[in-house]
Amino acid sequence: MNSKSELPGRRKFIKDASAAAAVGILGAGALLQSCSRTSKPQVPVFPEKAPGGRTLKVGLVGCGGRGTGALFNFLDADPDIEITALADVFSDRMAWCRRELKEKKGVEVADEKCFIGFDGYQHLIASDVDIVALATPPFFRPQHFDAAVRARKHVFMEKPVAVDPVGTRAIIASARQADSIGLKVGTGTQRRHQLDYVTTKAYIESGIIGDIIAANCYWNQGHSWFARRDPSWTDMEFMLRDWNNWIWLQGDHILDQNIHNIDVINWFKGGHPVKAVGFGSSHRRPSGDQYDNFSVDFVYEDGMHMHAMCRQIDNCANNISEHIVGIKGRSNCVNRIEDHKGNPIWEFDYMHTADGENERININPYEQEIIHLITAIRNDTPFSEAEACAISTMTAIMGRISAYTGREVTWEEMMNSSLRLGPDKIAMGPVNIPTSIPVPGTAPGA
Repeated sequence: MNSKSELPGRRKFIKDASAAAAVGILGAGALLQSCSRTSKPQVPVFPEKAPGGRTLKVGLVGCGGRGTGALFNFLDADPDIEITALADVFSDRMAWCRRELKEKKGVEVADEKCFIGFDGYQHLIASDVDIVALATPPFFRPQHFDAAVRARKHVFMEKPVAVDPVGTRAIIASARQADSIGLKVGTGTQRRHQLDYVTTKAYIESGIIGDIIAANCYWNQGHSWFARRDPSWTDMEFMLRDWNNWIWLQGDHILDQNIHNIDVINWFKGGHPVKAVGFGSSHRRPSGDQYDNFSVDFVYEDGMHMHAMCRQIDNCANNISEHIVGIKGRSNCVNRIEDHKGNPIWEFDYMHTADGENERININPYEQEIIHLITAIRNDTPFSEAEACAISTMTAIMGRISAYTGREVTWEEMMNSSLRLGPDKIAMGPVNIPTSIPVPGTAPGA
């Protein structure tokens, strides 16, 4: 097979408006599930803009960098979007977000729609927003998602969607409730909205490499950000400002970053692992109680193994990628399929920049996922990503707990675990929770 002969030109995708309507926004994944394993790949058409319609009002809970970036994605995705409400625990983060919106997008949010404090999300949800964007530390995600669903608001929320088994199961319950009342829910698993990934998955599902029999994935990078403690901060304020480094707030970087790669393998495989054995440690982490490296062997129900590795240590070899192996070939999941000798079978046909030097997909996947969400709302078509994201979150939690404890941990154990992280009371002041780094063989279980 010619490496590109079977792939329709991407310009044809964009011009084919009728096919775009057919995708409807069940989402790319839903359409691909309909592909026969022996049929010619059906590659969905991605709309470049959401369809016009009534103005949709968006409120953001969590005014940090990712939350503010999500608001930019909303504004770029649809001219009929209004940012009408903001909520955050810290007034300085709120002020920064408002400046960014005003200076870079010409958007101003009224003072009376800016809510400060741990209960700010409640006031925001009670306002006239149509869509609630959730971008706080993931510890808060189950509570905030539940409140949004109860108020019958559409939701975009960042991954991971929880930090522990109790929270993850709560997300699944809320997701099913959202589905039952027709709410649309998107999550921050943007690779599922990235055309090269989606096209590659279509070819894999057509049977081009046969059954998937092995996989591995990586998120190895240098150290992530951390906050230096101001002496005036209480324990809670410090941890919230340094949330990226505390297990109870972030869930560890296997959830924050490696979840993207794990989610890709679950997505391509069409299922989740049933057990995990892993290890990890903390060598050079400058703050918090998390690990800076993990290596986990996951096993799926059919016996397939996936190795997931992640690391946040400077001056080491870096790698962010996913790989699957089939009976007849292998793929990097994003743009290439080859035989077992490394000969190309198919490659994604990228667009080129004006100078012809760089290859790219046309739409940033962070914007594309918002386009898909808004399209689903306007067309009232099913769009539900929360449960799939929760499953990948639980997969990462299973791996984390195995690494912390040194034990084999099963999916059944996760689905029955009473483990809930974090303090009983969320308030500024002391935080009385263990902050020692877990030691395998001695750490408590799930």
